[in-house]
Amino acid sequence: MTEQEKHDILLKAKKWFKESIAENHIKNTLKLSDINQFNVNPFLLTYLSNFLEGNHDPISIAKALIYPRVLGTSINTSFGTNIQKFTSTVLSSYGSTTSGIDIEFIDMIDGEKKYCQLKSGPETINKDDVETIAKHFIDVINLSKTNGLKIGFNNLIVGIIYGEMHEINAHYKRISKQYHYDIVIGNDFWHRLTGDENFYTDLIKAIAEVAIQADFKHELDSVIKELSKSEYIQNLSSELNS
Repeated sequence: MTEQEKHDILLKAKKWFKESIAENHIKNTLKLSDINQFNVNPFLLTYLSNFLEGNHDPISIAKALIYPRVLGTSINTSFGTNIQKFTSTVLSSYGSTTSGIDIEFIDMIDGEKKYCQLKSGPETINKDDVETIAKHFIDVINLSKTNGLKIGFNNLIVGIIYGEMHEINAHYKRISKQYHYDIVIGNDFWHRLTGDENFYTDLIKAIAEVAIQADFKHELDSVIKELSKSEYIQNLSSELNS
């Protein structure tokens, strides 16, 4: 891979993150001024409010609701659901026409052709996904025999965009141990794809450049203030303070 090709991936990654992750994150955050966006657990809410801010004033209760959503579940869900768009835009030059395969590339470490199912993180598959991935890979092997190609277990991999091997869940481990397909994750994946052992770090830095521009504090404070005015939060705070 040339330096220009690596540069193009970094630019595409920044664009993907801004348009698919950051902008959706902002849009979803603005909806949270409505109490109906939450499944409230009244047993935990006041505890979390006091744990976070030392009181159960309306603003503190609103923060206890919003912070976990905007800093955890919302952005992580968005990242995971946009993995196919990542494949089709950032890694478009590696797109595969083989059913069940996301990308194809020459492994820059071992020189072998790889047929790769791409996943976002080390805990992003479940039990059913294991069987689906295994079936796709068997279908590829059978199709290669029909077409006179030589594709073996070592050519079929699951690539994970971020994380480290010790973080993968039991379902990924099953793919490796039971079905004998390699899992390549984080730095190892990007090194194999680009041939650059520092590319993973460069990719993180490129995304960070978008993050630096994502100062949403003023707007987030406004969303928290608006949510704190909801009748439910006002009544809860009033009852606890009476």
